[in-house]
Amino acid sequence: MKRYKLKDLSISKLEYGSGAAACEYDGNTRYVRITDIDSDGKLGDDIVSPNNVDEKYILNDGDVLFARTGATVGKTYRYHKEDGRCLYAGFLIRVIPNQKIIRPDYLYYFTKSPQYNSFVQSSMKVVAQPNINAKQYGDLEFNVPELVVQDEIIEKLSKIVRVIDARKQELLKLDELIKSRFVELFGDPATNEKGFIKAPMGDYMTLLTDFSSNGSYKTLDSGVTMYDEPNFAWMVRTTDLESGDMTANKYIDEKAYELLAKSKIYGGEIIMNKIGSAGKIYLMPQIDMPASLGRNAFMFRYDERINVKFLYHLLTSEYGQREIQQYVRGAVTKTITKNDARAVLIIVPPIELQNEFEAFVGQVDKSKVVVQKALDEAQLLFDSLMQKYFG
Repeated sequence: MKRYKLKDLSISKLEYGSGAAACEYDGNTRYVRITDIDSDGKLGDDIVSPNNVDEKYILNDGDVLFARTGATVGKTYRYHKEDGRCLYAGFLIRVIPNQKIIRPDYLYYFTKSPQYNSFVQSSMKVVAQPNINAKQYGDLEFNVPELVVQDEIIEKLSKIVRVIDARKQELLKLDELIKSRFVELFGDPATNEKGFIKAPMGDYMTLLTDFSSNGSYKTLDSGVTMYDEPNFAWMVRTTDLESGDMTANKYIDEKAYELLAKSKIYGGEIIMNKIGSAGKIYLMPQIDMPASLGRNAFMFRYDERINVKFLYHLLTSEYGQREIQQYVRGAVTKTITKNDARAVLIIVPPIELQNEFEAFVGQVDKSKVVVQKALDEAQLLFDSLMQKYFG
């Protein structure tokens, strides 16, 4: 096993891509931008092509692209010729692997390793935004085994990646199944062809509350301290619900929990961001500990005419998000008010039909739990092997 710098593994100088700005689809060449590359290193569906193509920026099978600036600095993409004719954009750096020394797939897998992530974090220069330049990438140094060993590692990792991709596809299909059942039972809420009651969401609320409903900011700021370690109650933030990462939760003591009596959470509530990603909807999971609502969110409870699981799927549908977003205000910081949240129009089918939908979702969710467990196990195995091979 030998140690190489990245610049010595490329058969040409590490170069920035084309800065072409005026782009339109011509059906022949795709303009690959940072935003086109997803977290799995695959290209998205948003196809843009340049008017003028400079051949020196056309990708060859096996080229590996590195994002050099912005929020996604360090992100990588391994080009396959099956992705079509592609030209890479200016905020990307191309490495053309010397395949007598390193396989393109081995280089790409290395960029998913803890060692590479550590390099990215330590190399970023934050001025206006994070940045890693070509020289920094070129000086990245790591161990490269013989080609036959690389091939063995690639084969093992690729098998696991195929399993991971398959499990993710299963989850997507199960989500599609829920959406399909929703349409079958309730039709299109926009046209409401089934003639259900259509009314403001506020007509069915028994509670609309937030953190500030408990008193003045002065009182709350002095009386509420958040802790990183577990304490009496979970201080629920929408970032917790977004990530699902329970290790990052914040907590409050019993005194603060009682001070925040008007925003206690028991599980099963609808929660909405009121600032930032205003209008984004979450369904609070069932919990086994006291919890209270954090800042910058609303919490809703409803009367017996509303099944919250039905409503959650309605509000997160294309229709629901369109309805909500028309009330969101602000050019820079997006916000929504309590009155506007109440005004959102919803359909209200008979509760029996809502309950039928909830029962269906419950059955599908059982399948999703099984698939998610298999996905987590495959991901754990992948991470373990990455640590073994790349350290």
